[in-house]
Amino acid sequence: MRNESERPVSFVYKWIAGLICFVAIFAVAMVFGAADTTLGDVWMALTSHATGEKILLLREIRLPREIAAIFVGAALAVSGAIMQGMTRNPLADPGLLGLTAGANAALAVTIAFIPSANYFYIMLACFVGAAVGSSLVFGIGAIRKGGFSPLRIVLAGAAVSAFLYAIAEGIGLAFKISKDVSMWTAGGIIGTSWGQLQVIVPFIVIGIIIALILSRQLTILSLSEEVAVGLGQKTLRVKTILFIVTILLAGASVALVGNMTFIGLMIPHIVRAIVGKDYRFAIPMSALAGASFMLLADTLGRTINAPYETPVAAIVAILGLPFFLFIVHKGGKAFS
Repeated sequence: MRNESERPVSFVYKWIAGLICFVAIFAVAMVFGAADTTLGDVWMALTSHATGEKILLLREIRLPREIAAIFVGAALAVSGAIMQGMTRNPLADPGLLGLTAGANAALAVTIAFIPSANYFYIMLACFVGAAVGSSLVFGIGAIRKGGFSPLRIVLAGAAVSAFLYAIAEGIGLAFKISKDVSMWTAGGIIGTSWGQLQVIVPFIVIGIIIALILSRQLTILSLSEEVAVGLGQKTLRVKTILFIVTILLAGASVALVGNMTFIGLMIPHIVRAIVGKDYRFAIPMSALAGASFMLLADTLGRTINAPYETPVAAIVAILGLPFFLFIVHKGGKAFS
């Protein structure tokens, strides 16, 4: 009983430490880039109505970009945590389970057949595509008896993702929109505008809030289906809501930055090593850690070869692929 009473206090300190790291990374992300700026310039851009060249660059170009990184990182990390808890699959990740591939395919279809579609309709298409992609993965994974084994789900996800990416590429070639499709699938937040954020951010915020509300039920569900039923939990309803939340978060992320895998795999594993398996703590910490990681990745992308940009997706993949192989080697228990 003593440990249980002390844990929330411990989490508060860990949360404060994470918040300090987040603020420091955000400051670094705002200062460093192709244009030389200082902390004073950043402070002026955030707190005043000044209109200098550097101030406008920070306020209209770099700030919306970093806000996009914050919300996308948080959304992908939380969606990954939900999927790992809900499926009890340590390899679950929105990018590995067909969500991002489905959203990309839907985006290609929308650009090809409805070229006048605005950002809101593109986002809705991404939601539908994410739902279709993940439904195909879980449908294929459920064909054989024995439930959803982690290996079967990952293999189904790889096959479905390859198929959907091929559809997106084929549509791009057939309709000569390969460049437009590639700009999305490459993954990045270059050119993010305040208008795009106004459309996307509310969906991400709503999704994370619902995940926080259902975090206790997710913790029980992550232990065992039988335990959840025995405690009176309406597992079908909880799973349905959480599945919709995952689609909401992954679809919104793809609509904003394109394909960005491995964040939803890495961050929840690292977070569980810090705060434990209770999703009341893991969900908010995943959001904070995901936001910090995405900020750091974007900063590296802008500064490694400045003034040229290194795709953020490439940086995330360089870090994520070895992590994925390490988790597979450890049987999913390396950080749990």
